[in-house]
Amino acid sequence: MKKFLLILNLCMLSLLLSVNTSAQKKSTVVRLAKLQIDSAQLETYKAALKEEIETSVRVEPGVLTLYAVSDKDNPTRITIFEIYADEDAYKAHRETPHFKKYKSLTKEMVKSLDLTEAVPVIMETKSKK
Repeated sequence: MKKFLLILNLCMLSLLLSVNTSAQKKSTVVRLAKLQIDSAQLETYKAALKEEIETSVRVEPGVLTLYAVSDKDNPTRITIFEIYADEDAYKAHRETPHFKKYKSLTKEMVKSLDLTEAVPVIMETKSKK
């Protein structure tokens, strides 16, 4: 009986570890999108980007953070810092009507796009009060 209980406990432990490993695979997704925008269309691009970011953060629970910044010395270089709850949230974001609208509106404005996947090391944010 003791041998049976030991085997049963080992099986339960193995199951718990595999569930924990599966949960860890659904981790936060962090991406950096580095874009070069046509200077003649920069203001139009920024308006489209503003609408897309505001809508995404407002309506998509899996979109945790979207920040866009431009280089101080070259405002046509835009970097977007993106944080999603997990890979499913990122994939869902790419299929939303507002993201597809943004991509369609801006495809002729974006001269280059470099997507970089990142791994969170330390992320802290002050809460708005």
